[in-house]
Amino acid sequence: MAGRMNAGSSHGPNSTAFERPRGSSVSVLRRLWVYLCHYKWLMLGSLVLSLVSNLLSLYGPKLSGYAIDAIRPGAGAVDFGTVFHYARLMIVFYLVSSILSYVLAAMMVHLTRNVVYRMRKDIYERLMKMPVSFFDTHQAGDIISVLSYDVDTVSASLSNDLVQMLTSVITVIGSFFMMLSISPALILIFAVTIPVSVIFTRYRSGKVRPLFRKRSEALGQLNGITEEMTGGLRTIKAYGREAYFEEGFLEKNIEACRANYEADAFASATGPAVNFINNFSLALVSMFGALLYMAGSISLGNVSSFVLYSRKFSGPINEFSNIISELQSALAAAERVFRLLDEPLEKADASDAEELTEVRGEVELSDVHFGYDGEEVLKGLDLRVEPGRVAAIVGPTGAGKTTIINLLMRFYDPQSGSIKLDGHEIGGLTRKSLRHAYSMVLQDTWLFTGTVFENLAYGREGATLEEVREAAKAAKIDGFIRSLPKGYDTVLRDGGSGISKGQRQLLTIARAMLLDAPMLILDEATSNVDTSTEQRIQAAMLKLMEGRTCFVIAHRLSTIRNADLIAVLQDGRIAEEGTHEELLRRNGIYSELYKAQFDTVKE
Repeated sequence: MAGRMNAGSSHGPNSTAFERPRGSSVSVLRRLWVYLCHYKWLMLGSLVLSLVSNLLSLYGPKLSGYAIDAIRPGAGAVDFGTVFHYARLMIVFYLVSSILSYVLAAMMVHLTRNVVYRMRKDIYERLMKMPVSFFDTHQAGDIISVLSYDVDTVSASLSNDLVQMLTSVITVIGSFFMMLSISPALILIFAVTIPVSVIFTRYRSGKVRPLFRKRSEALGQLNGITEEMTGGLRTIKAYGREAYFEEGFLEKNIEACRANYEADAFASATGPAVNFINNFSLALVSMFGALLYMAGSISLGNVSSFVLYSRKFSGPINEFSNIISELQSALAAAERVFRLLDEPLEKADASDAEELTEVRGEVELSDVHFGYDGEEVLKGLDLRVEPGRVAAIVGPTGAGKTTIINLLMRFYDPQSGSIKLDGHEIGGLTRKSLRHAYSMVLQDTWLFTGTVFENLAYGREGATLEEVREAAKAAKIDGFIRSLPKGYDTVLRDGGSGISKGQRQLLTIARAMLLDAPMLILDEATSNVDTSTEQRIQAAMLKLMEGRTCFVIAHRLSTIRNADLIAVLQDGRIAEEGTHEELLRRNGIYSELYKAQFDTVKE
């Protein structure tokens, strides 16, 4: 953030995003359940379909046992009618079960789509209400990672793992009761093997969740450095620092790959181990089932059915260990999502906050103190600007010039002191009405994907094409716009990447002119415009500033000669103030700055 850099802070964005207390699995699942409850009828329908589908599938092994028992080896007879009858029933049951499973999958995809839509909507709305300080301390790439990767991970888990979990629970319970109806004695085998599987799975899942959390954070950091590299590619190439940033990217890439490998490798080892335990239980079932058959305690068909049910019983348990691993990944992703959603919002307006109307533009800062991360930037600053006056704020880099603008707009609140607008404490005004009183042109131009007309009319709803053209003419950009293939209907993509920085700057100036707010902020507004173009728009800028309270931050002191008040900022206080001529006569700080620039230009 410009204000932060101007403040001289050495603190960059946090390398680790959303460092808040870790949530328990129960709390994360509870919050996911809240999202699912918005679509309770879909959930209920899915539960019913899953129940019916699995019950039909569960009855198959029973029918298979009946068919086998229709074969009497000792009697040398086969009741083919009975065999074919049960075989037909099996086909019908399995076919209907498959159809219902398909419908269930389609419903879960629909449910997941709705949940993901709501989740991303909530995140975006939350971001729009967060204070500027949040974006000062978090990498854009990490935030994007939460919106994309982490939400997609949760989506995949909901659409796949949730269905599998429902199926597994129903199958395990149903298989247990089916086996109990066939041979209670054989079930005792699972009294040993199942607890071993459960204990082992819980132990592994407790170890794997931190690994998946680490994987999500490593990917967020990788996205962060990628966003920085792509955004500053021209600067990187200009300084020949490709190798340096490649090394940085390689380091983050290795960390992300290592974290991904550790999580997946540890998680994938759980399935084979549990599978071995379950196969061992199947071997015991087969052996003791054969002994019971030889003893005449159970029929061959029932042995066959019990073996099939034991597979159904142990299979989901084995799958459940894999689901648990995937669920841990989803929980780690969901935890990052909810930590983002739990970030504090911008402080709400006071309950008795007033709407700002009839703005005259008298601004007064009294004994204002403010700093970042304990480092004080403004140290008792005092400044008064009369209505309709142009106030220029100058000073060395890091003096806190843009910080003053951030405080005027209430992107930040002062830690002590008073800021008043027309005699009202700005803390007692609604932020919306306060910010609508200003139009801003920042050093960093921002254009969105859309037509030129839409970009210029962005701040003024209902603006006509003629009004937009008048603003563009005043900003000396109308001729360029008309030279574009579709004029004002030309679509600007990727923040206007196809046009120069100077042209983008002129478009943002035209946007501010169209807004026609009673107050104006120009933060290095002509920094990307060449000297010739800057001179051409000076008259238009002066006309725009007539009758408005204006705050101008400029490094080129030649551009602020006509300012009504020039405030020189040094060491967090106003060191000098006056007109251009007055300050030159004093031979103080401003005079030195001006002469230094003049001498540089001369050279």
